[in-house]
Order: sequence, then C-alpha cells, then structure tokens
Amino acid sequence: MTLSGTLLSRFEDVRRASTMLAEPLSDEDCCAQSMTDASPVKWHLAHTTWFFETFVLERFEPGFRPFHPAFRMLFNSYYNGIGEQYTRSQRGLITRPGMDEVHEYRNDVDARIESLILIAAAPSGDGDPELERLIELGLQHEQQHQELILTDLQHLFWHNPLRPAYRDEAMPQPNPPSALQWRSFDGGVVELGHQGEGFFFDNETPRHRQYLEPYALASRLVTNAEYLEFMQAGGYEDPALWLSEGWAWLHAGPRPVARPLYWEQRDGAWHEFTLYGMQPLGPDQAVRHLSYYEADAYARWAQARLPSEAEWEHAVASTRRGLDEGEPADAPAIEQVFDTAWQWTSSSYAPYPGFKPAAGAIGEYNGKFMVNQYVLRGGSCVTPPDHSRVTYRNFFPTHARWQYTGLRLARSL
Repeated sequence: MTLSGTLLSRFEDVRRASTMLAEPLSDEDCCAQSMTDASPVKWHLAHTTWFFETFVLERFEPGFRPFHPAFRMLFNSYYNGIGEQYTRSQRGLITRPGMDEVHEYRNDVDARIESLILIAAAPSGDGDPELERLIELGLQHEQQHQELILTDLQHLFWHNPLRPAYRDEAMPQPNPPSALQWRSFDGGVVELGHQGEGFFFDNETPRHRQYLEPYALASRLVTNAEYLEFMQAGGYEDPALWLSEGWAWLHAGPRPVARPLYWEQRDGAWHEFTLYGMQPLGPDQAVRHLSYYEADAYARWAQARLPSEAEWEHAVASTRRGLDEGEPADAPAIEQVFDTAWQWTSSSYAPYPGFKPAAGAIGEYNGKFMVNQYVLRGGSCVTPPDHSRVTYRNFFPTHARWQYTGLRLARSL
C-alpha cells in the first residue's frame, strides 16, 4: 500500500464503519458501562479517535493543536508513556462530552488525517512510510474496537431484564456443520509467525522455529449440542475435569457457574441471548462465550485437549497452502477458522523468541500484556472480515467470556 487514494479510501471506510455501529443506539445506550472489562460505545468512538490524534497528528501535523486538551487524559486507555488515564472502571460516568461532541471530535480528526494523507500522496509529498505505518496501525486498532463495541453492547443489553435486541432483523442461520473429523499432522520443526507483505502486529513476530510432536486437530468447532451433553453429564459438578483456579472460579459467586454466558432456560428449553435478542439455542451452532476454564474442562471430558497456538497456526497455515506431505486429497478440511468464534489455545501469551516492542509509547500496544493471559486464534462472527489472518494472536485472561470465545479440540498422536 502507498500513501494514495487506496489508503484514503480504507481510512474513510473503517472510520465510517465504527459510526454506523452506533447508529441504532440511543445516547443512553452509548454512555452505559456494564463491567470493568467493557467500555461504553461513546468511549470506543472517542478513544479510537484519540489514537489518531495522539500518535499521528501530534507527530506529523504542522502546528498541531488538540481538539480538546482534556481528551488526552480522558480517552487514554493504558498508555503510561502518554500520561495520566481516567479510571477504566468508571468510563460509564463520563456523561460529558456528549455524543454530539464526540462526533465533532471524530469529524475534526478525520479531516486532518485525510489532509495528511493527501499531502503525503501528492507528487511533491514526502510519502513517509512511518506515517503510513501508524495510520494503518490506527485502522487495525479501530477494527479491534469495532468488535469490542458489539461484544460490550451485548453484555450491556444482557443486563437489561427486557433483553433488548441490537439488531431487529431475523438472526442469520449458519449452514449446519459437517461431521467432526480429525486431521493428523506429523509435527517436526515448523516455522511460526508473520512473514511476507501485509499488516501485522508486533506480537506476531519474529518468525521463528518450534518443534511439534505429532498431533491431530478437529475439523470444526464444538457445537452447542455437544456442549449441552457435557453439562447434562455433570461436567460443571465434576472437580476432576477442572483446573484448580477454574474450580475456584466456578464457585466464587453467589451461585456456581453452570452454563455458558448468555444461556438461559425458558419453559424447559434452552435459549441464548444474542445481538438479535433472546433466541432458541441452535444445537448445530458453535458454542461461544466460554472461559478458558470451561473450554479446558470440556476438552478433558471429551478425552482431548486444547491445541497449542503453534499447533493451531501450523495446522491452519499448512492446510490452507496444501503443503501437507503424504496427506490424501480427501483429508478433512479445517473449518470455522475466522468467521465463527475465537478459539482458546493452551498457550500462555508470551513473547516470541527475539521479540522487541516498538520504541516509545506505541510499544505498549501489546508487549506489556504478556503475562497471566492465554492466546486465542482465528476470529469470530463479529470480527471485521479483513482483520483476521493465520498469525494473529488474540489474548484474554482465563475468566473472560463476554467475547465470542469457543473451542476446537486437539489430540496427541
């Protein structure tokens, strides 16, 4: 990509997509916060704008002046190198600025970024690759927040006893999954991490080698019906299936956790709260909104395990490139990779060998979170379609389940 109409068009498309997500919402919807891990829609819209203002305009715009000096603190998420941040758990208390002013903020910053793109793309422009890199990072960052807008809204609406729907249209029904099959891999020394052209986050590098024992990966994700069997078999009551921390997590609240987030029984039938409101549980749909603990316990019950992130990446990359030596032509495909649910792995979120974060505050983007979290791979039905890739490393703490998190089983051979 060059600093041209291509980048300008992409910038406009991504920024427009965020504001469109807020169009069905009231100002009250956009200001509320349901828990510390979630943020109000208004904050997401302002923070993604803050990112462009702070990391692009402040550095490249001649005579830079902030839209509002207080926004530097108010919409800073976790960048200590930038300065003070407003308390994360109290973002729902930010009633001012209002939505109108947040939209003014977005429009102002958009116009100034677009001006920088056009100036740099002109024949007499500098075409600074660092400007291009930071704008693209800002767009990828915004796409992450587009997914968070939807998952945070779902969690917010779930707390409303009316169980309101974000989307009024009928919920789309995915095609029934194929029968679960096991795809075998010989293992050996494999290469992992980003290579070649295209965007990547720093935590996807450097490319490195790792040894894998022979293993098998399930061709698809675990379904609601299969997970319901685990529940009916007493899976939530059997301590032998649970990690010690997982068992403690189950029993930490006023009532033990006994089902995935958003599952409810109504008139003896299971339902699931979705962005389309409360829906009958689809038995063939992939189970979602599981914590790491739940995914791990189910895998034990199924006499399997969670894949490591290296196994996941090797399996998906090799099957997509058709590079499996000795595999028959009718070998099972690896399905539901990017468009259904993020898939828990057994890998702790840690730096790759030789990892070096970027200099300055931008280096806080990923590296400082490499502790007490687990890696998820793939993508979900609310991930922007052009945002996923085989080397992408998502990460969350073990108890998190408000995201579209599911599981794919693995076995050792």
